[in-house]
Order: sequence, then C-alpha cells, then structure tokens
Amino acid sequence: MNWTLEVVVVPVADIDRAKAFYHEQLGFTLDHDVAPAPGVRIVQLTPPGSGCSVVIGRGGAVPDMPPGSLKGLQLVVTDIVAAHAELVARGVPVSDVTSVDGDAAKVAEGGKALDNVGFVFFADPDGNEWAVQQISSRG
Repeated sequence: MNWTLEVVVVPVADIDRAKAFYHEQLGFTLDHDVAPAPGVRIVQLTPPGSGCSVVIGRGGAVPDMPPGSLKGLQLVVTDIVAAHAELVARGVPVSDVTSVDGDAAKVAEGGKALDNVGFVFFADPDGNEWAVQQISSRG
C-alpha cells in the first residue's frame, strides 16, 4: 500500500497576502480558492512538480493554528544555486546558499558539492519557515 502526503495546512493571518506570496512570489500553482460556506475559505496551492499541496484559509477543513507556527517545511530541488537565483529574482527574502555538514552550517563555497547538504532558507510573511534542499539523486 502506498501512503502519499498530499496536503499540508499552513497557518496564516491574512489569506490574500499569503496567497499572493505563494502564488505570485514562489510560483506555486493556484489549484483553487473556494468559499463553500459562510466563514469558510480554502485556498490550495501546489509547488511546481510536487505531488503535495499547501492549504491556507479559515474554517471548515482548515484547523485553527497560530499564524507562523509551522517550522521545518522542506522543498527539494536538483540545483540549489539555480533555486536560490530564482527565489532572489522573484523577490523572496532568502538566505545565502548554505552547506550543512554535520552540526555546522556555513555559506557554501563556490565549486563545493552541494548534493544533500546544500540548503537555502526563507519564511513566508507570517513567519512559517521553509528550507529548500538540493537532492540530485536518491540512493
């Protein structure tokens, strides 16, 4: 039996601001923005190439969580340097490309192999924290 992670709820204070960040700045696909009942709004967005979406909203299937309380969300790319450049071009405040070796994290040096240890970090407007990791192949 396959078990697939399909949706992660991201707690936000301002749905429209978060929708603009994830859709316009990060380039996530807007799957839907619906208000099926009074006081309920569900916005689902999917990162390019991902089988898992994020949901922002209020009421209904969106649990009440403090905005900005989600930490450790992680996206995976095959080229962290290109991903960093794209985020910068989209106006996303993002960390430098960082190499995480053991317990130490430092700005990556040019030419250093970054597979599995290359990361960039950013937060959405509410403070939900994301990491982007380079994984070119899986063992």
